Amino acid sequence: MTPPPTPVSVAAPGRDRGPVPGTTRADWQSDQEVRWCPGCGDYSILAAFQFALPDMGVRREDVVVVGGIGCAARFPYYVDSYGLHGIHGRAPAIATGIALANPDLSVFVVGGDGDLLSIGGNHLLHALRRNVDLTILLFNNRIYGLTKGQYSPTSEQGKVTKSSPRGSEDAPLHPLSVALGADATFVARTHDMDRAHMVETFRRAHAHRGAAFVEVLQNCNVFNDGAYAEITSKSAREEMVIPLRQGEPIRFGPDGSRGVVLDPDVGAVVVDVADVAEDALLVHDETRDDPGIAFALSRLAPNPDAPTPMGVFRAVERPVYGIATSPGPPPGRDALGALLHSGSTWTVG
Repeated sequence: MTPPPTPVSVAAPGRDRGPVPGTTRADWQSDQEVRWCPGCGDYSILAAFQFALPDMGVRREDVVVVGGIGCAARFPYYVDSYGLHGIHGRAPAIATGIALANPDLSVFVVGGDGDLLSIGGNHLLHALRRNVDLTILLFNNRIYGLTKGQYSPTSEQGKVTKSSPRGSEDAPLHPLSVALGADATFVARTHDMDRAHMVETFRRAHAHRGAAFVEVLQNCNVFNDGAYAEITSKSAREEMVIPLRQGEPIRFGPDGSRGVVLDPDVGAVVVDVADVAEDALLVHDETRDDPGIAFALSRLAPNPDAPTPMGVFRAVERPVYGIATSPGPPPGRDALGALLHSGSTWTVG
């Protein structure tokens, strides 16, 4: 690791630890050769993450990146900080231990839809519901990439792959709906074709105290190429990306000609603004305590060929697990000794 640059006064968002060294993207690039398939969306996500880190006001020695197994989980090798490459699906559990052991660390979890939603689904749910102080980045390419193209928990029904030759019968999971169902306190979505949006989303997720969950729509150009082309391609974005802006009516399309309203029977639906009253449009409020409307927005696009919301769906404050939720000071040596020798034994027969 190269020596850090001269310290400058940068306030760590949500973490008052005084001045930290100023950094650039180059300071966060490790000496490891980045190895993904040429054209993989992971390259752009890595670049955005490295561009975002200097704005987070953190020391490199205070950052830990935890990955599981999969293409996305190679992130710890490529970020010049502390990192750990764990086992399949266990990154949230490992990261929970790290965050509780040292609350001053900025702990990031990086994994794919298979890693975090299949074998790791249980660990992800509990990290979110407990509100552990983690920033969780889930790269959703709707396929297993590292193991060469099996269908994943987010693959669409009917998906023909090596493990579903007659088409997948499984109903896909919607990552944001899962996170909101677990009462995650920060939930957002971005995509690998918009660096500026990724940088801002990652920065905001890190600034949040508690469990922050970000779904990144990511293209696997080898095993599931074009999975989001109808949404994220440059020519489609104006018509297909619905920007979520705090306090503003949800509008999109040319000249804001389309919008989102709440239908009591259906939920969130897309309408032509000309067909409804202006005050009928849903005003986005990411700070709403009840996650119901955020959940409705997460279900707005059942498939990646419909207008899809991007941005922060929910950002609320809750006690942070292991910090604000602690019932009191840790027990002393005598209390621990009494507990360990409390004689919780039974005689049978």
